[in-house]
Amino acid sequence: MTKPSSSSKPSASLEAFIEYILVVKGLGRLSIQAYQSDLVQFEGFLQKDLILATNEEILSFLTFFENPRTRNRKLSSINAFFDFCYKSQFIYEKPKLQLAKVGQNLPKFLEYDEIMHMANMIDKNKEMGLRDYALILFLYATGCRVSEAIKAKKNDIEDGWLKIYSAKGDKQRLVPIAPKALESLQLYLQNRSCESPYLWLNYQGSVLSRISVFKMVKKYLGVSPHVLRHSFATALILGGADLRVVQELLGHESITTTQIYTHLQKEDLRQSVTRYHPLSKGTI
Repeated sequence: MTKPSSSSKPSASLEAFIEYILVVKGLGRLSIQAYQSDLVQFEGFLQKDLILATNEEILSFLTFFENPRTRNRKLSSINAFFDFCYKSQFIYEKPKLQLAKVGQNLPKFLEYDEIMHMANMIDKNKEMGLRDYALILFLYATGCRVSEAIKAKKNDIEDGWLKIYSAKGDKQRLVPIAPKALESLQLYLQNRSCESPYLWLNYQGSVLSRISVFKMVKKYLGVSPHVLRHSFATALILGGADLRVVQELLGHESITTTQIYTHLQKEDLRQSVTRYHPLSKGTI
């Protein structure tokens, strides 16, 4: 089945929605692009203004996508558009379609010993080696996103705490940096050849790019940098940290996002009971 193509020019209602999420909601560039891509594609399928879509047409559009996560993302964009139209009184009734339940996969993570084993193989006799080692520990110790890490400046660190600004810049959170990660960062900064207010620089002295961080972590650990964020959260959960604390440290707006880690918590509790409870040993 051929997937629907994008329409040539967005309708006035779609342009109003994009302006709303840009100016009023203040969403980031990637989020806006995702909404726009989904809705322009849907409008191309309809060949008419989105505002005129019916439940049947939405369902017909969604059948083009086999992956349930993709369908849910498309429907989420469509629902957000109609919520906006309803609140703006462009329409007086909106389509009512629910997201399908999709099983959550346990996020991939690395254990401390795995990370340190591979990180310790980095040649720290060179400036870039010191940087790579320090950055891997920094990502693992703080759980920050790559976009947050590359924006971090030296004066964002005070008394062992890292001040992390959100993508929109209107929110911030404080995360304590583990001593080992802080020591490796200080060693890198002391031996850095270029001066800059930013923490992470390339060999030319410019701020490190997202793709450079991705390639570096992939080179040494064989995973994406986001796995280090999951590893940070996993280590805390398995260590007994409260879910609300992990939510705050990760910067999740909703506890629902953080609840994926409760699977780890339950499995750890199961293993503890199996290992230590007397009724788990022997046979009746």
